[in-house]
Amino acid sequence: MVINHMKERAIDMKIVSFIPIKLNNQRLHGKNTLPLGDKAMCEYIFDTVKKVKGIDERYVYCSDEVIRKYMPKELTFLKRDTYLDGYQVKGLEIIDYFIKDVKADIYVLTHVTQPFTQPSSMEEALEKVKSGEYDSAFSVKKIQDYCWYKGKPFNYDMKDIVTTQNLEPIYMETGAFFIFTREVFEKYHQRIGIKPYMKVIEQLEAIDIDTADDYEFAKVAADYLYKK
Repeated sequence: MVINHMKERAIDMKIVSFIPIKLNNQRLHGKNTLPLGDKAMCEYIFDTVKKVKGIDERYVYCSDEVIRKYMPKELTFLKRDTYLDGYQVKGLEIIDYFIKDVKADIYVLTHVTQPFTQPSSMEEALEKVKSGEYDSAFSVKKIQDYCWYKGKPFNYDMKDIVTTQNLEPIYMETGAFFIFTREVFEKYHQRIGIKPYMKVIEQLEAIDIDTADDYEFAKVAADYLYKK
């Protein structure tokens, strides 16, 4: 009975993905449309999202219609208020605006700055939320190394140093994607609920482009991953 209920729940749910994007980046000017390999940076996540199974509607949430020329036909442009391009605006405020514009049961939030995110990673995480076992999901990088915090060892004892493979792992949010129910955001005003699924992604998937150095590293990674 429980399994059947979950299946019925999944069938009835509306699932929407959205990619918030602005073109007035501060640290690396115009980074979202910079060339990366043989296409613009934003086109990587656009192409990824269009391949993810189980999504009913896919949006690019941007104030500038110039972004349309990079979009595949499977994605829909949704014009957002230019206020959301301000440097003082936080991510949660952008989510709040979007879910008021587009009603759904589950939202899949992705970011252009992590171009190497794989559809399979997003699909796995989405299935966990659809099942009802988890109220949200997000991408993480697994760190299993000697870490310090506030001047002290965080995850190991200096008098009893174990091998790295025996250390308790630490999981770092990567920001590649966040998947959450509408209920989670409305109740907690968070993109992560109280019972999240953490999807561990590979190091290359976790590459995040914020600075010029990040961009140069990503170009090398793109050549490695996609050069024929």
